[in-house]
Amino acid sequence: MAEVNGAGTRQLTIDGVTVDDAADCYVIAEIGHNHQGEVEQAKQLIAAAKECGVDAVKLQKRANRSLYTQEFYNQPYDNEFSFGRTYGEHREALELSPDEYAELQDYAREVGIAFFATAFDFESADFLGELDVPAFKMASGDLRNTPLLRHVAAFGKPMIISTGGAELSDVERAVDAVLPTNEQLCILQCTAAYPADTDDLNLGVITTLRERYPGLVIGLSDHQNGIAMALVAYMLGARVIEKHFTLNHAAKGTDHAFSLMPEGMRKLVRDLQRVPGALGDGVKRSLPVEEQPIRKMGKKLVAARELDQGHVLTPDDLAIRSPADGGLPPYELDRLVGRRLRRSVAFEDFVTFDDVEPAAEPPVRAQRGPGQGVRGNREVPPADGPTGAGAHAATQP
Repeated sequence: MAEVNGAGTRQLTIDGVTVDDAADCYVIAEIGHNHQGEVEQAKQLIAAAKECGVDAVKLQKRANRSLYTQEFYNQPYDNEFSFGRTYGEHREALELSPDEYAELQDYAREVGIAFFATAFDFESADFLGELDVPAFKMASGDLRNTPLLRHVAAFGKPMIISTGGAELSDVERAVDAVLPTNEQLCILQCTAAYPADTDDLNLGVITTLRERYPGLVIGLSDHQNGIAMALVAYMLGARVIEKHFTLNHAAKGTDHAFSLMPEGMRKLVRDLQRVPGALGDGVKRSLPVEEQPIRKMGKKLVAARELDQGHVLTPDDLAIRSPADGGLPPYELDRLVGRRLRRSVAFEDFVTFDDVEPAAEPPVRAQRGPGQGVRGNREVPPADGPTGAGAHAATQP
């Protein structure tokens, strides 16, 4: 079984963009044949994908006559999605010419987005190699096609392989076919259903693949409606996400209905970019943005009534009240109970450890100057000590 050099360091570089565990998720807008064989429609999709913030757009390239058996190519294909009388005519109507591919490649370069395609056969692979695409995508249907996988690997470009309809042994066979020639390899968990039901996604395979291949980037080819499961995949370690893309869910073709519209793709990219910041560093701490809310909804210990100097505190003498703008937090209640007040305390004024002494000791007579009475409840002790509000304050909006 082939091994990956530098195992444990997952890294892939596509058109100058590095993909690894520390990088933003690499998002591919799968246009496929949603352009309906029209160059201008393909350009609109490319421009919209760029506006959504994706990293790459992808088409599908087939040499139809050599790809299909004559019987399959010539079979009738009469349905609401058909672009021809036979399946061959249908596929030819959706195919773009070499010149059109070159035109779209130039356009993608102009708008600033990576452009590549799935190679379904040797002829298409050779054409894409001549076009000098920055990466190759291999469909689930070719996971067992080791001759084609080895052929594409020889181009030395990054390869992204989908694994729909496969066992782990099929994945291992494909990886073993590619790695001796090309280590720039990404494996995508995939369910080959269009659309795929949530219960069929089996996203746990992402973890399985990451453990099996610590040196390879792992991702998800997501055929499920919506964006939530792609975020789950990212949390599991997927760093490449492929989603079908359209400008119209009602357009003619089998893929439009489950493809993301621009609004959905934009939200997917946005949410994937937010995840690392949302994860944080794992250290539990109080944040500056929490200070005001916690002060408002937090609690402090206050006098439940006016208390005289020399009084020994009981639980009934103290109340727990908001806001937490001074004094002691409620968890200090047990340490106050049973202590003697060194000074009088007003109703709802907070009490600190400076105000009390052990009840077993003789009372300390407070030194009062002229006009000095009960301490007012608006005098807030310093917040930088162990009993300060800055350490214990809290509030509910």
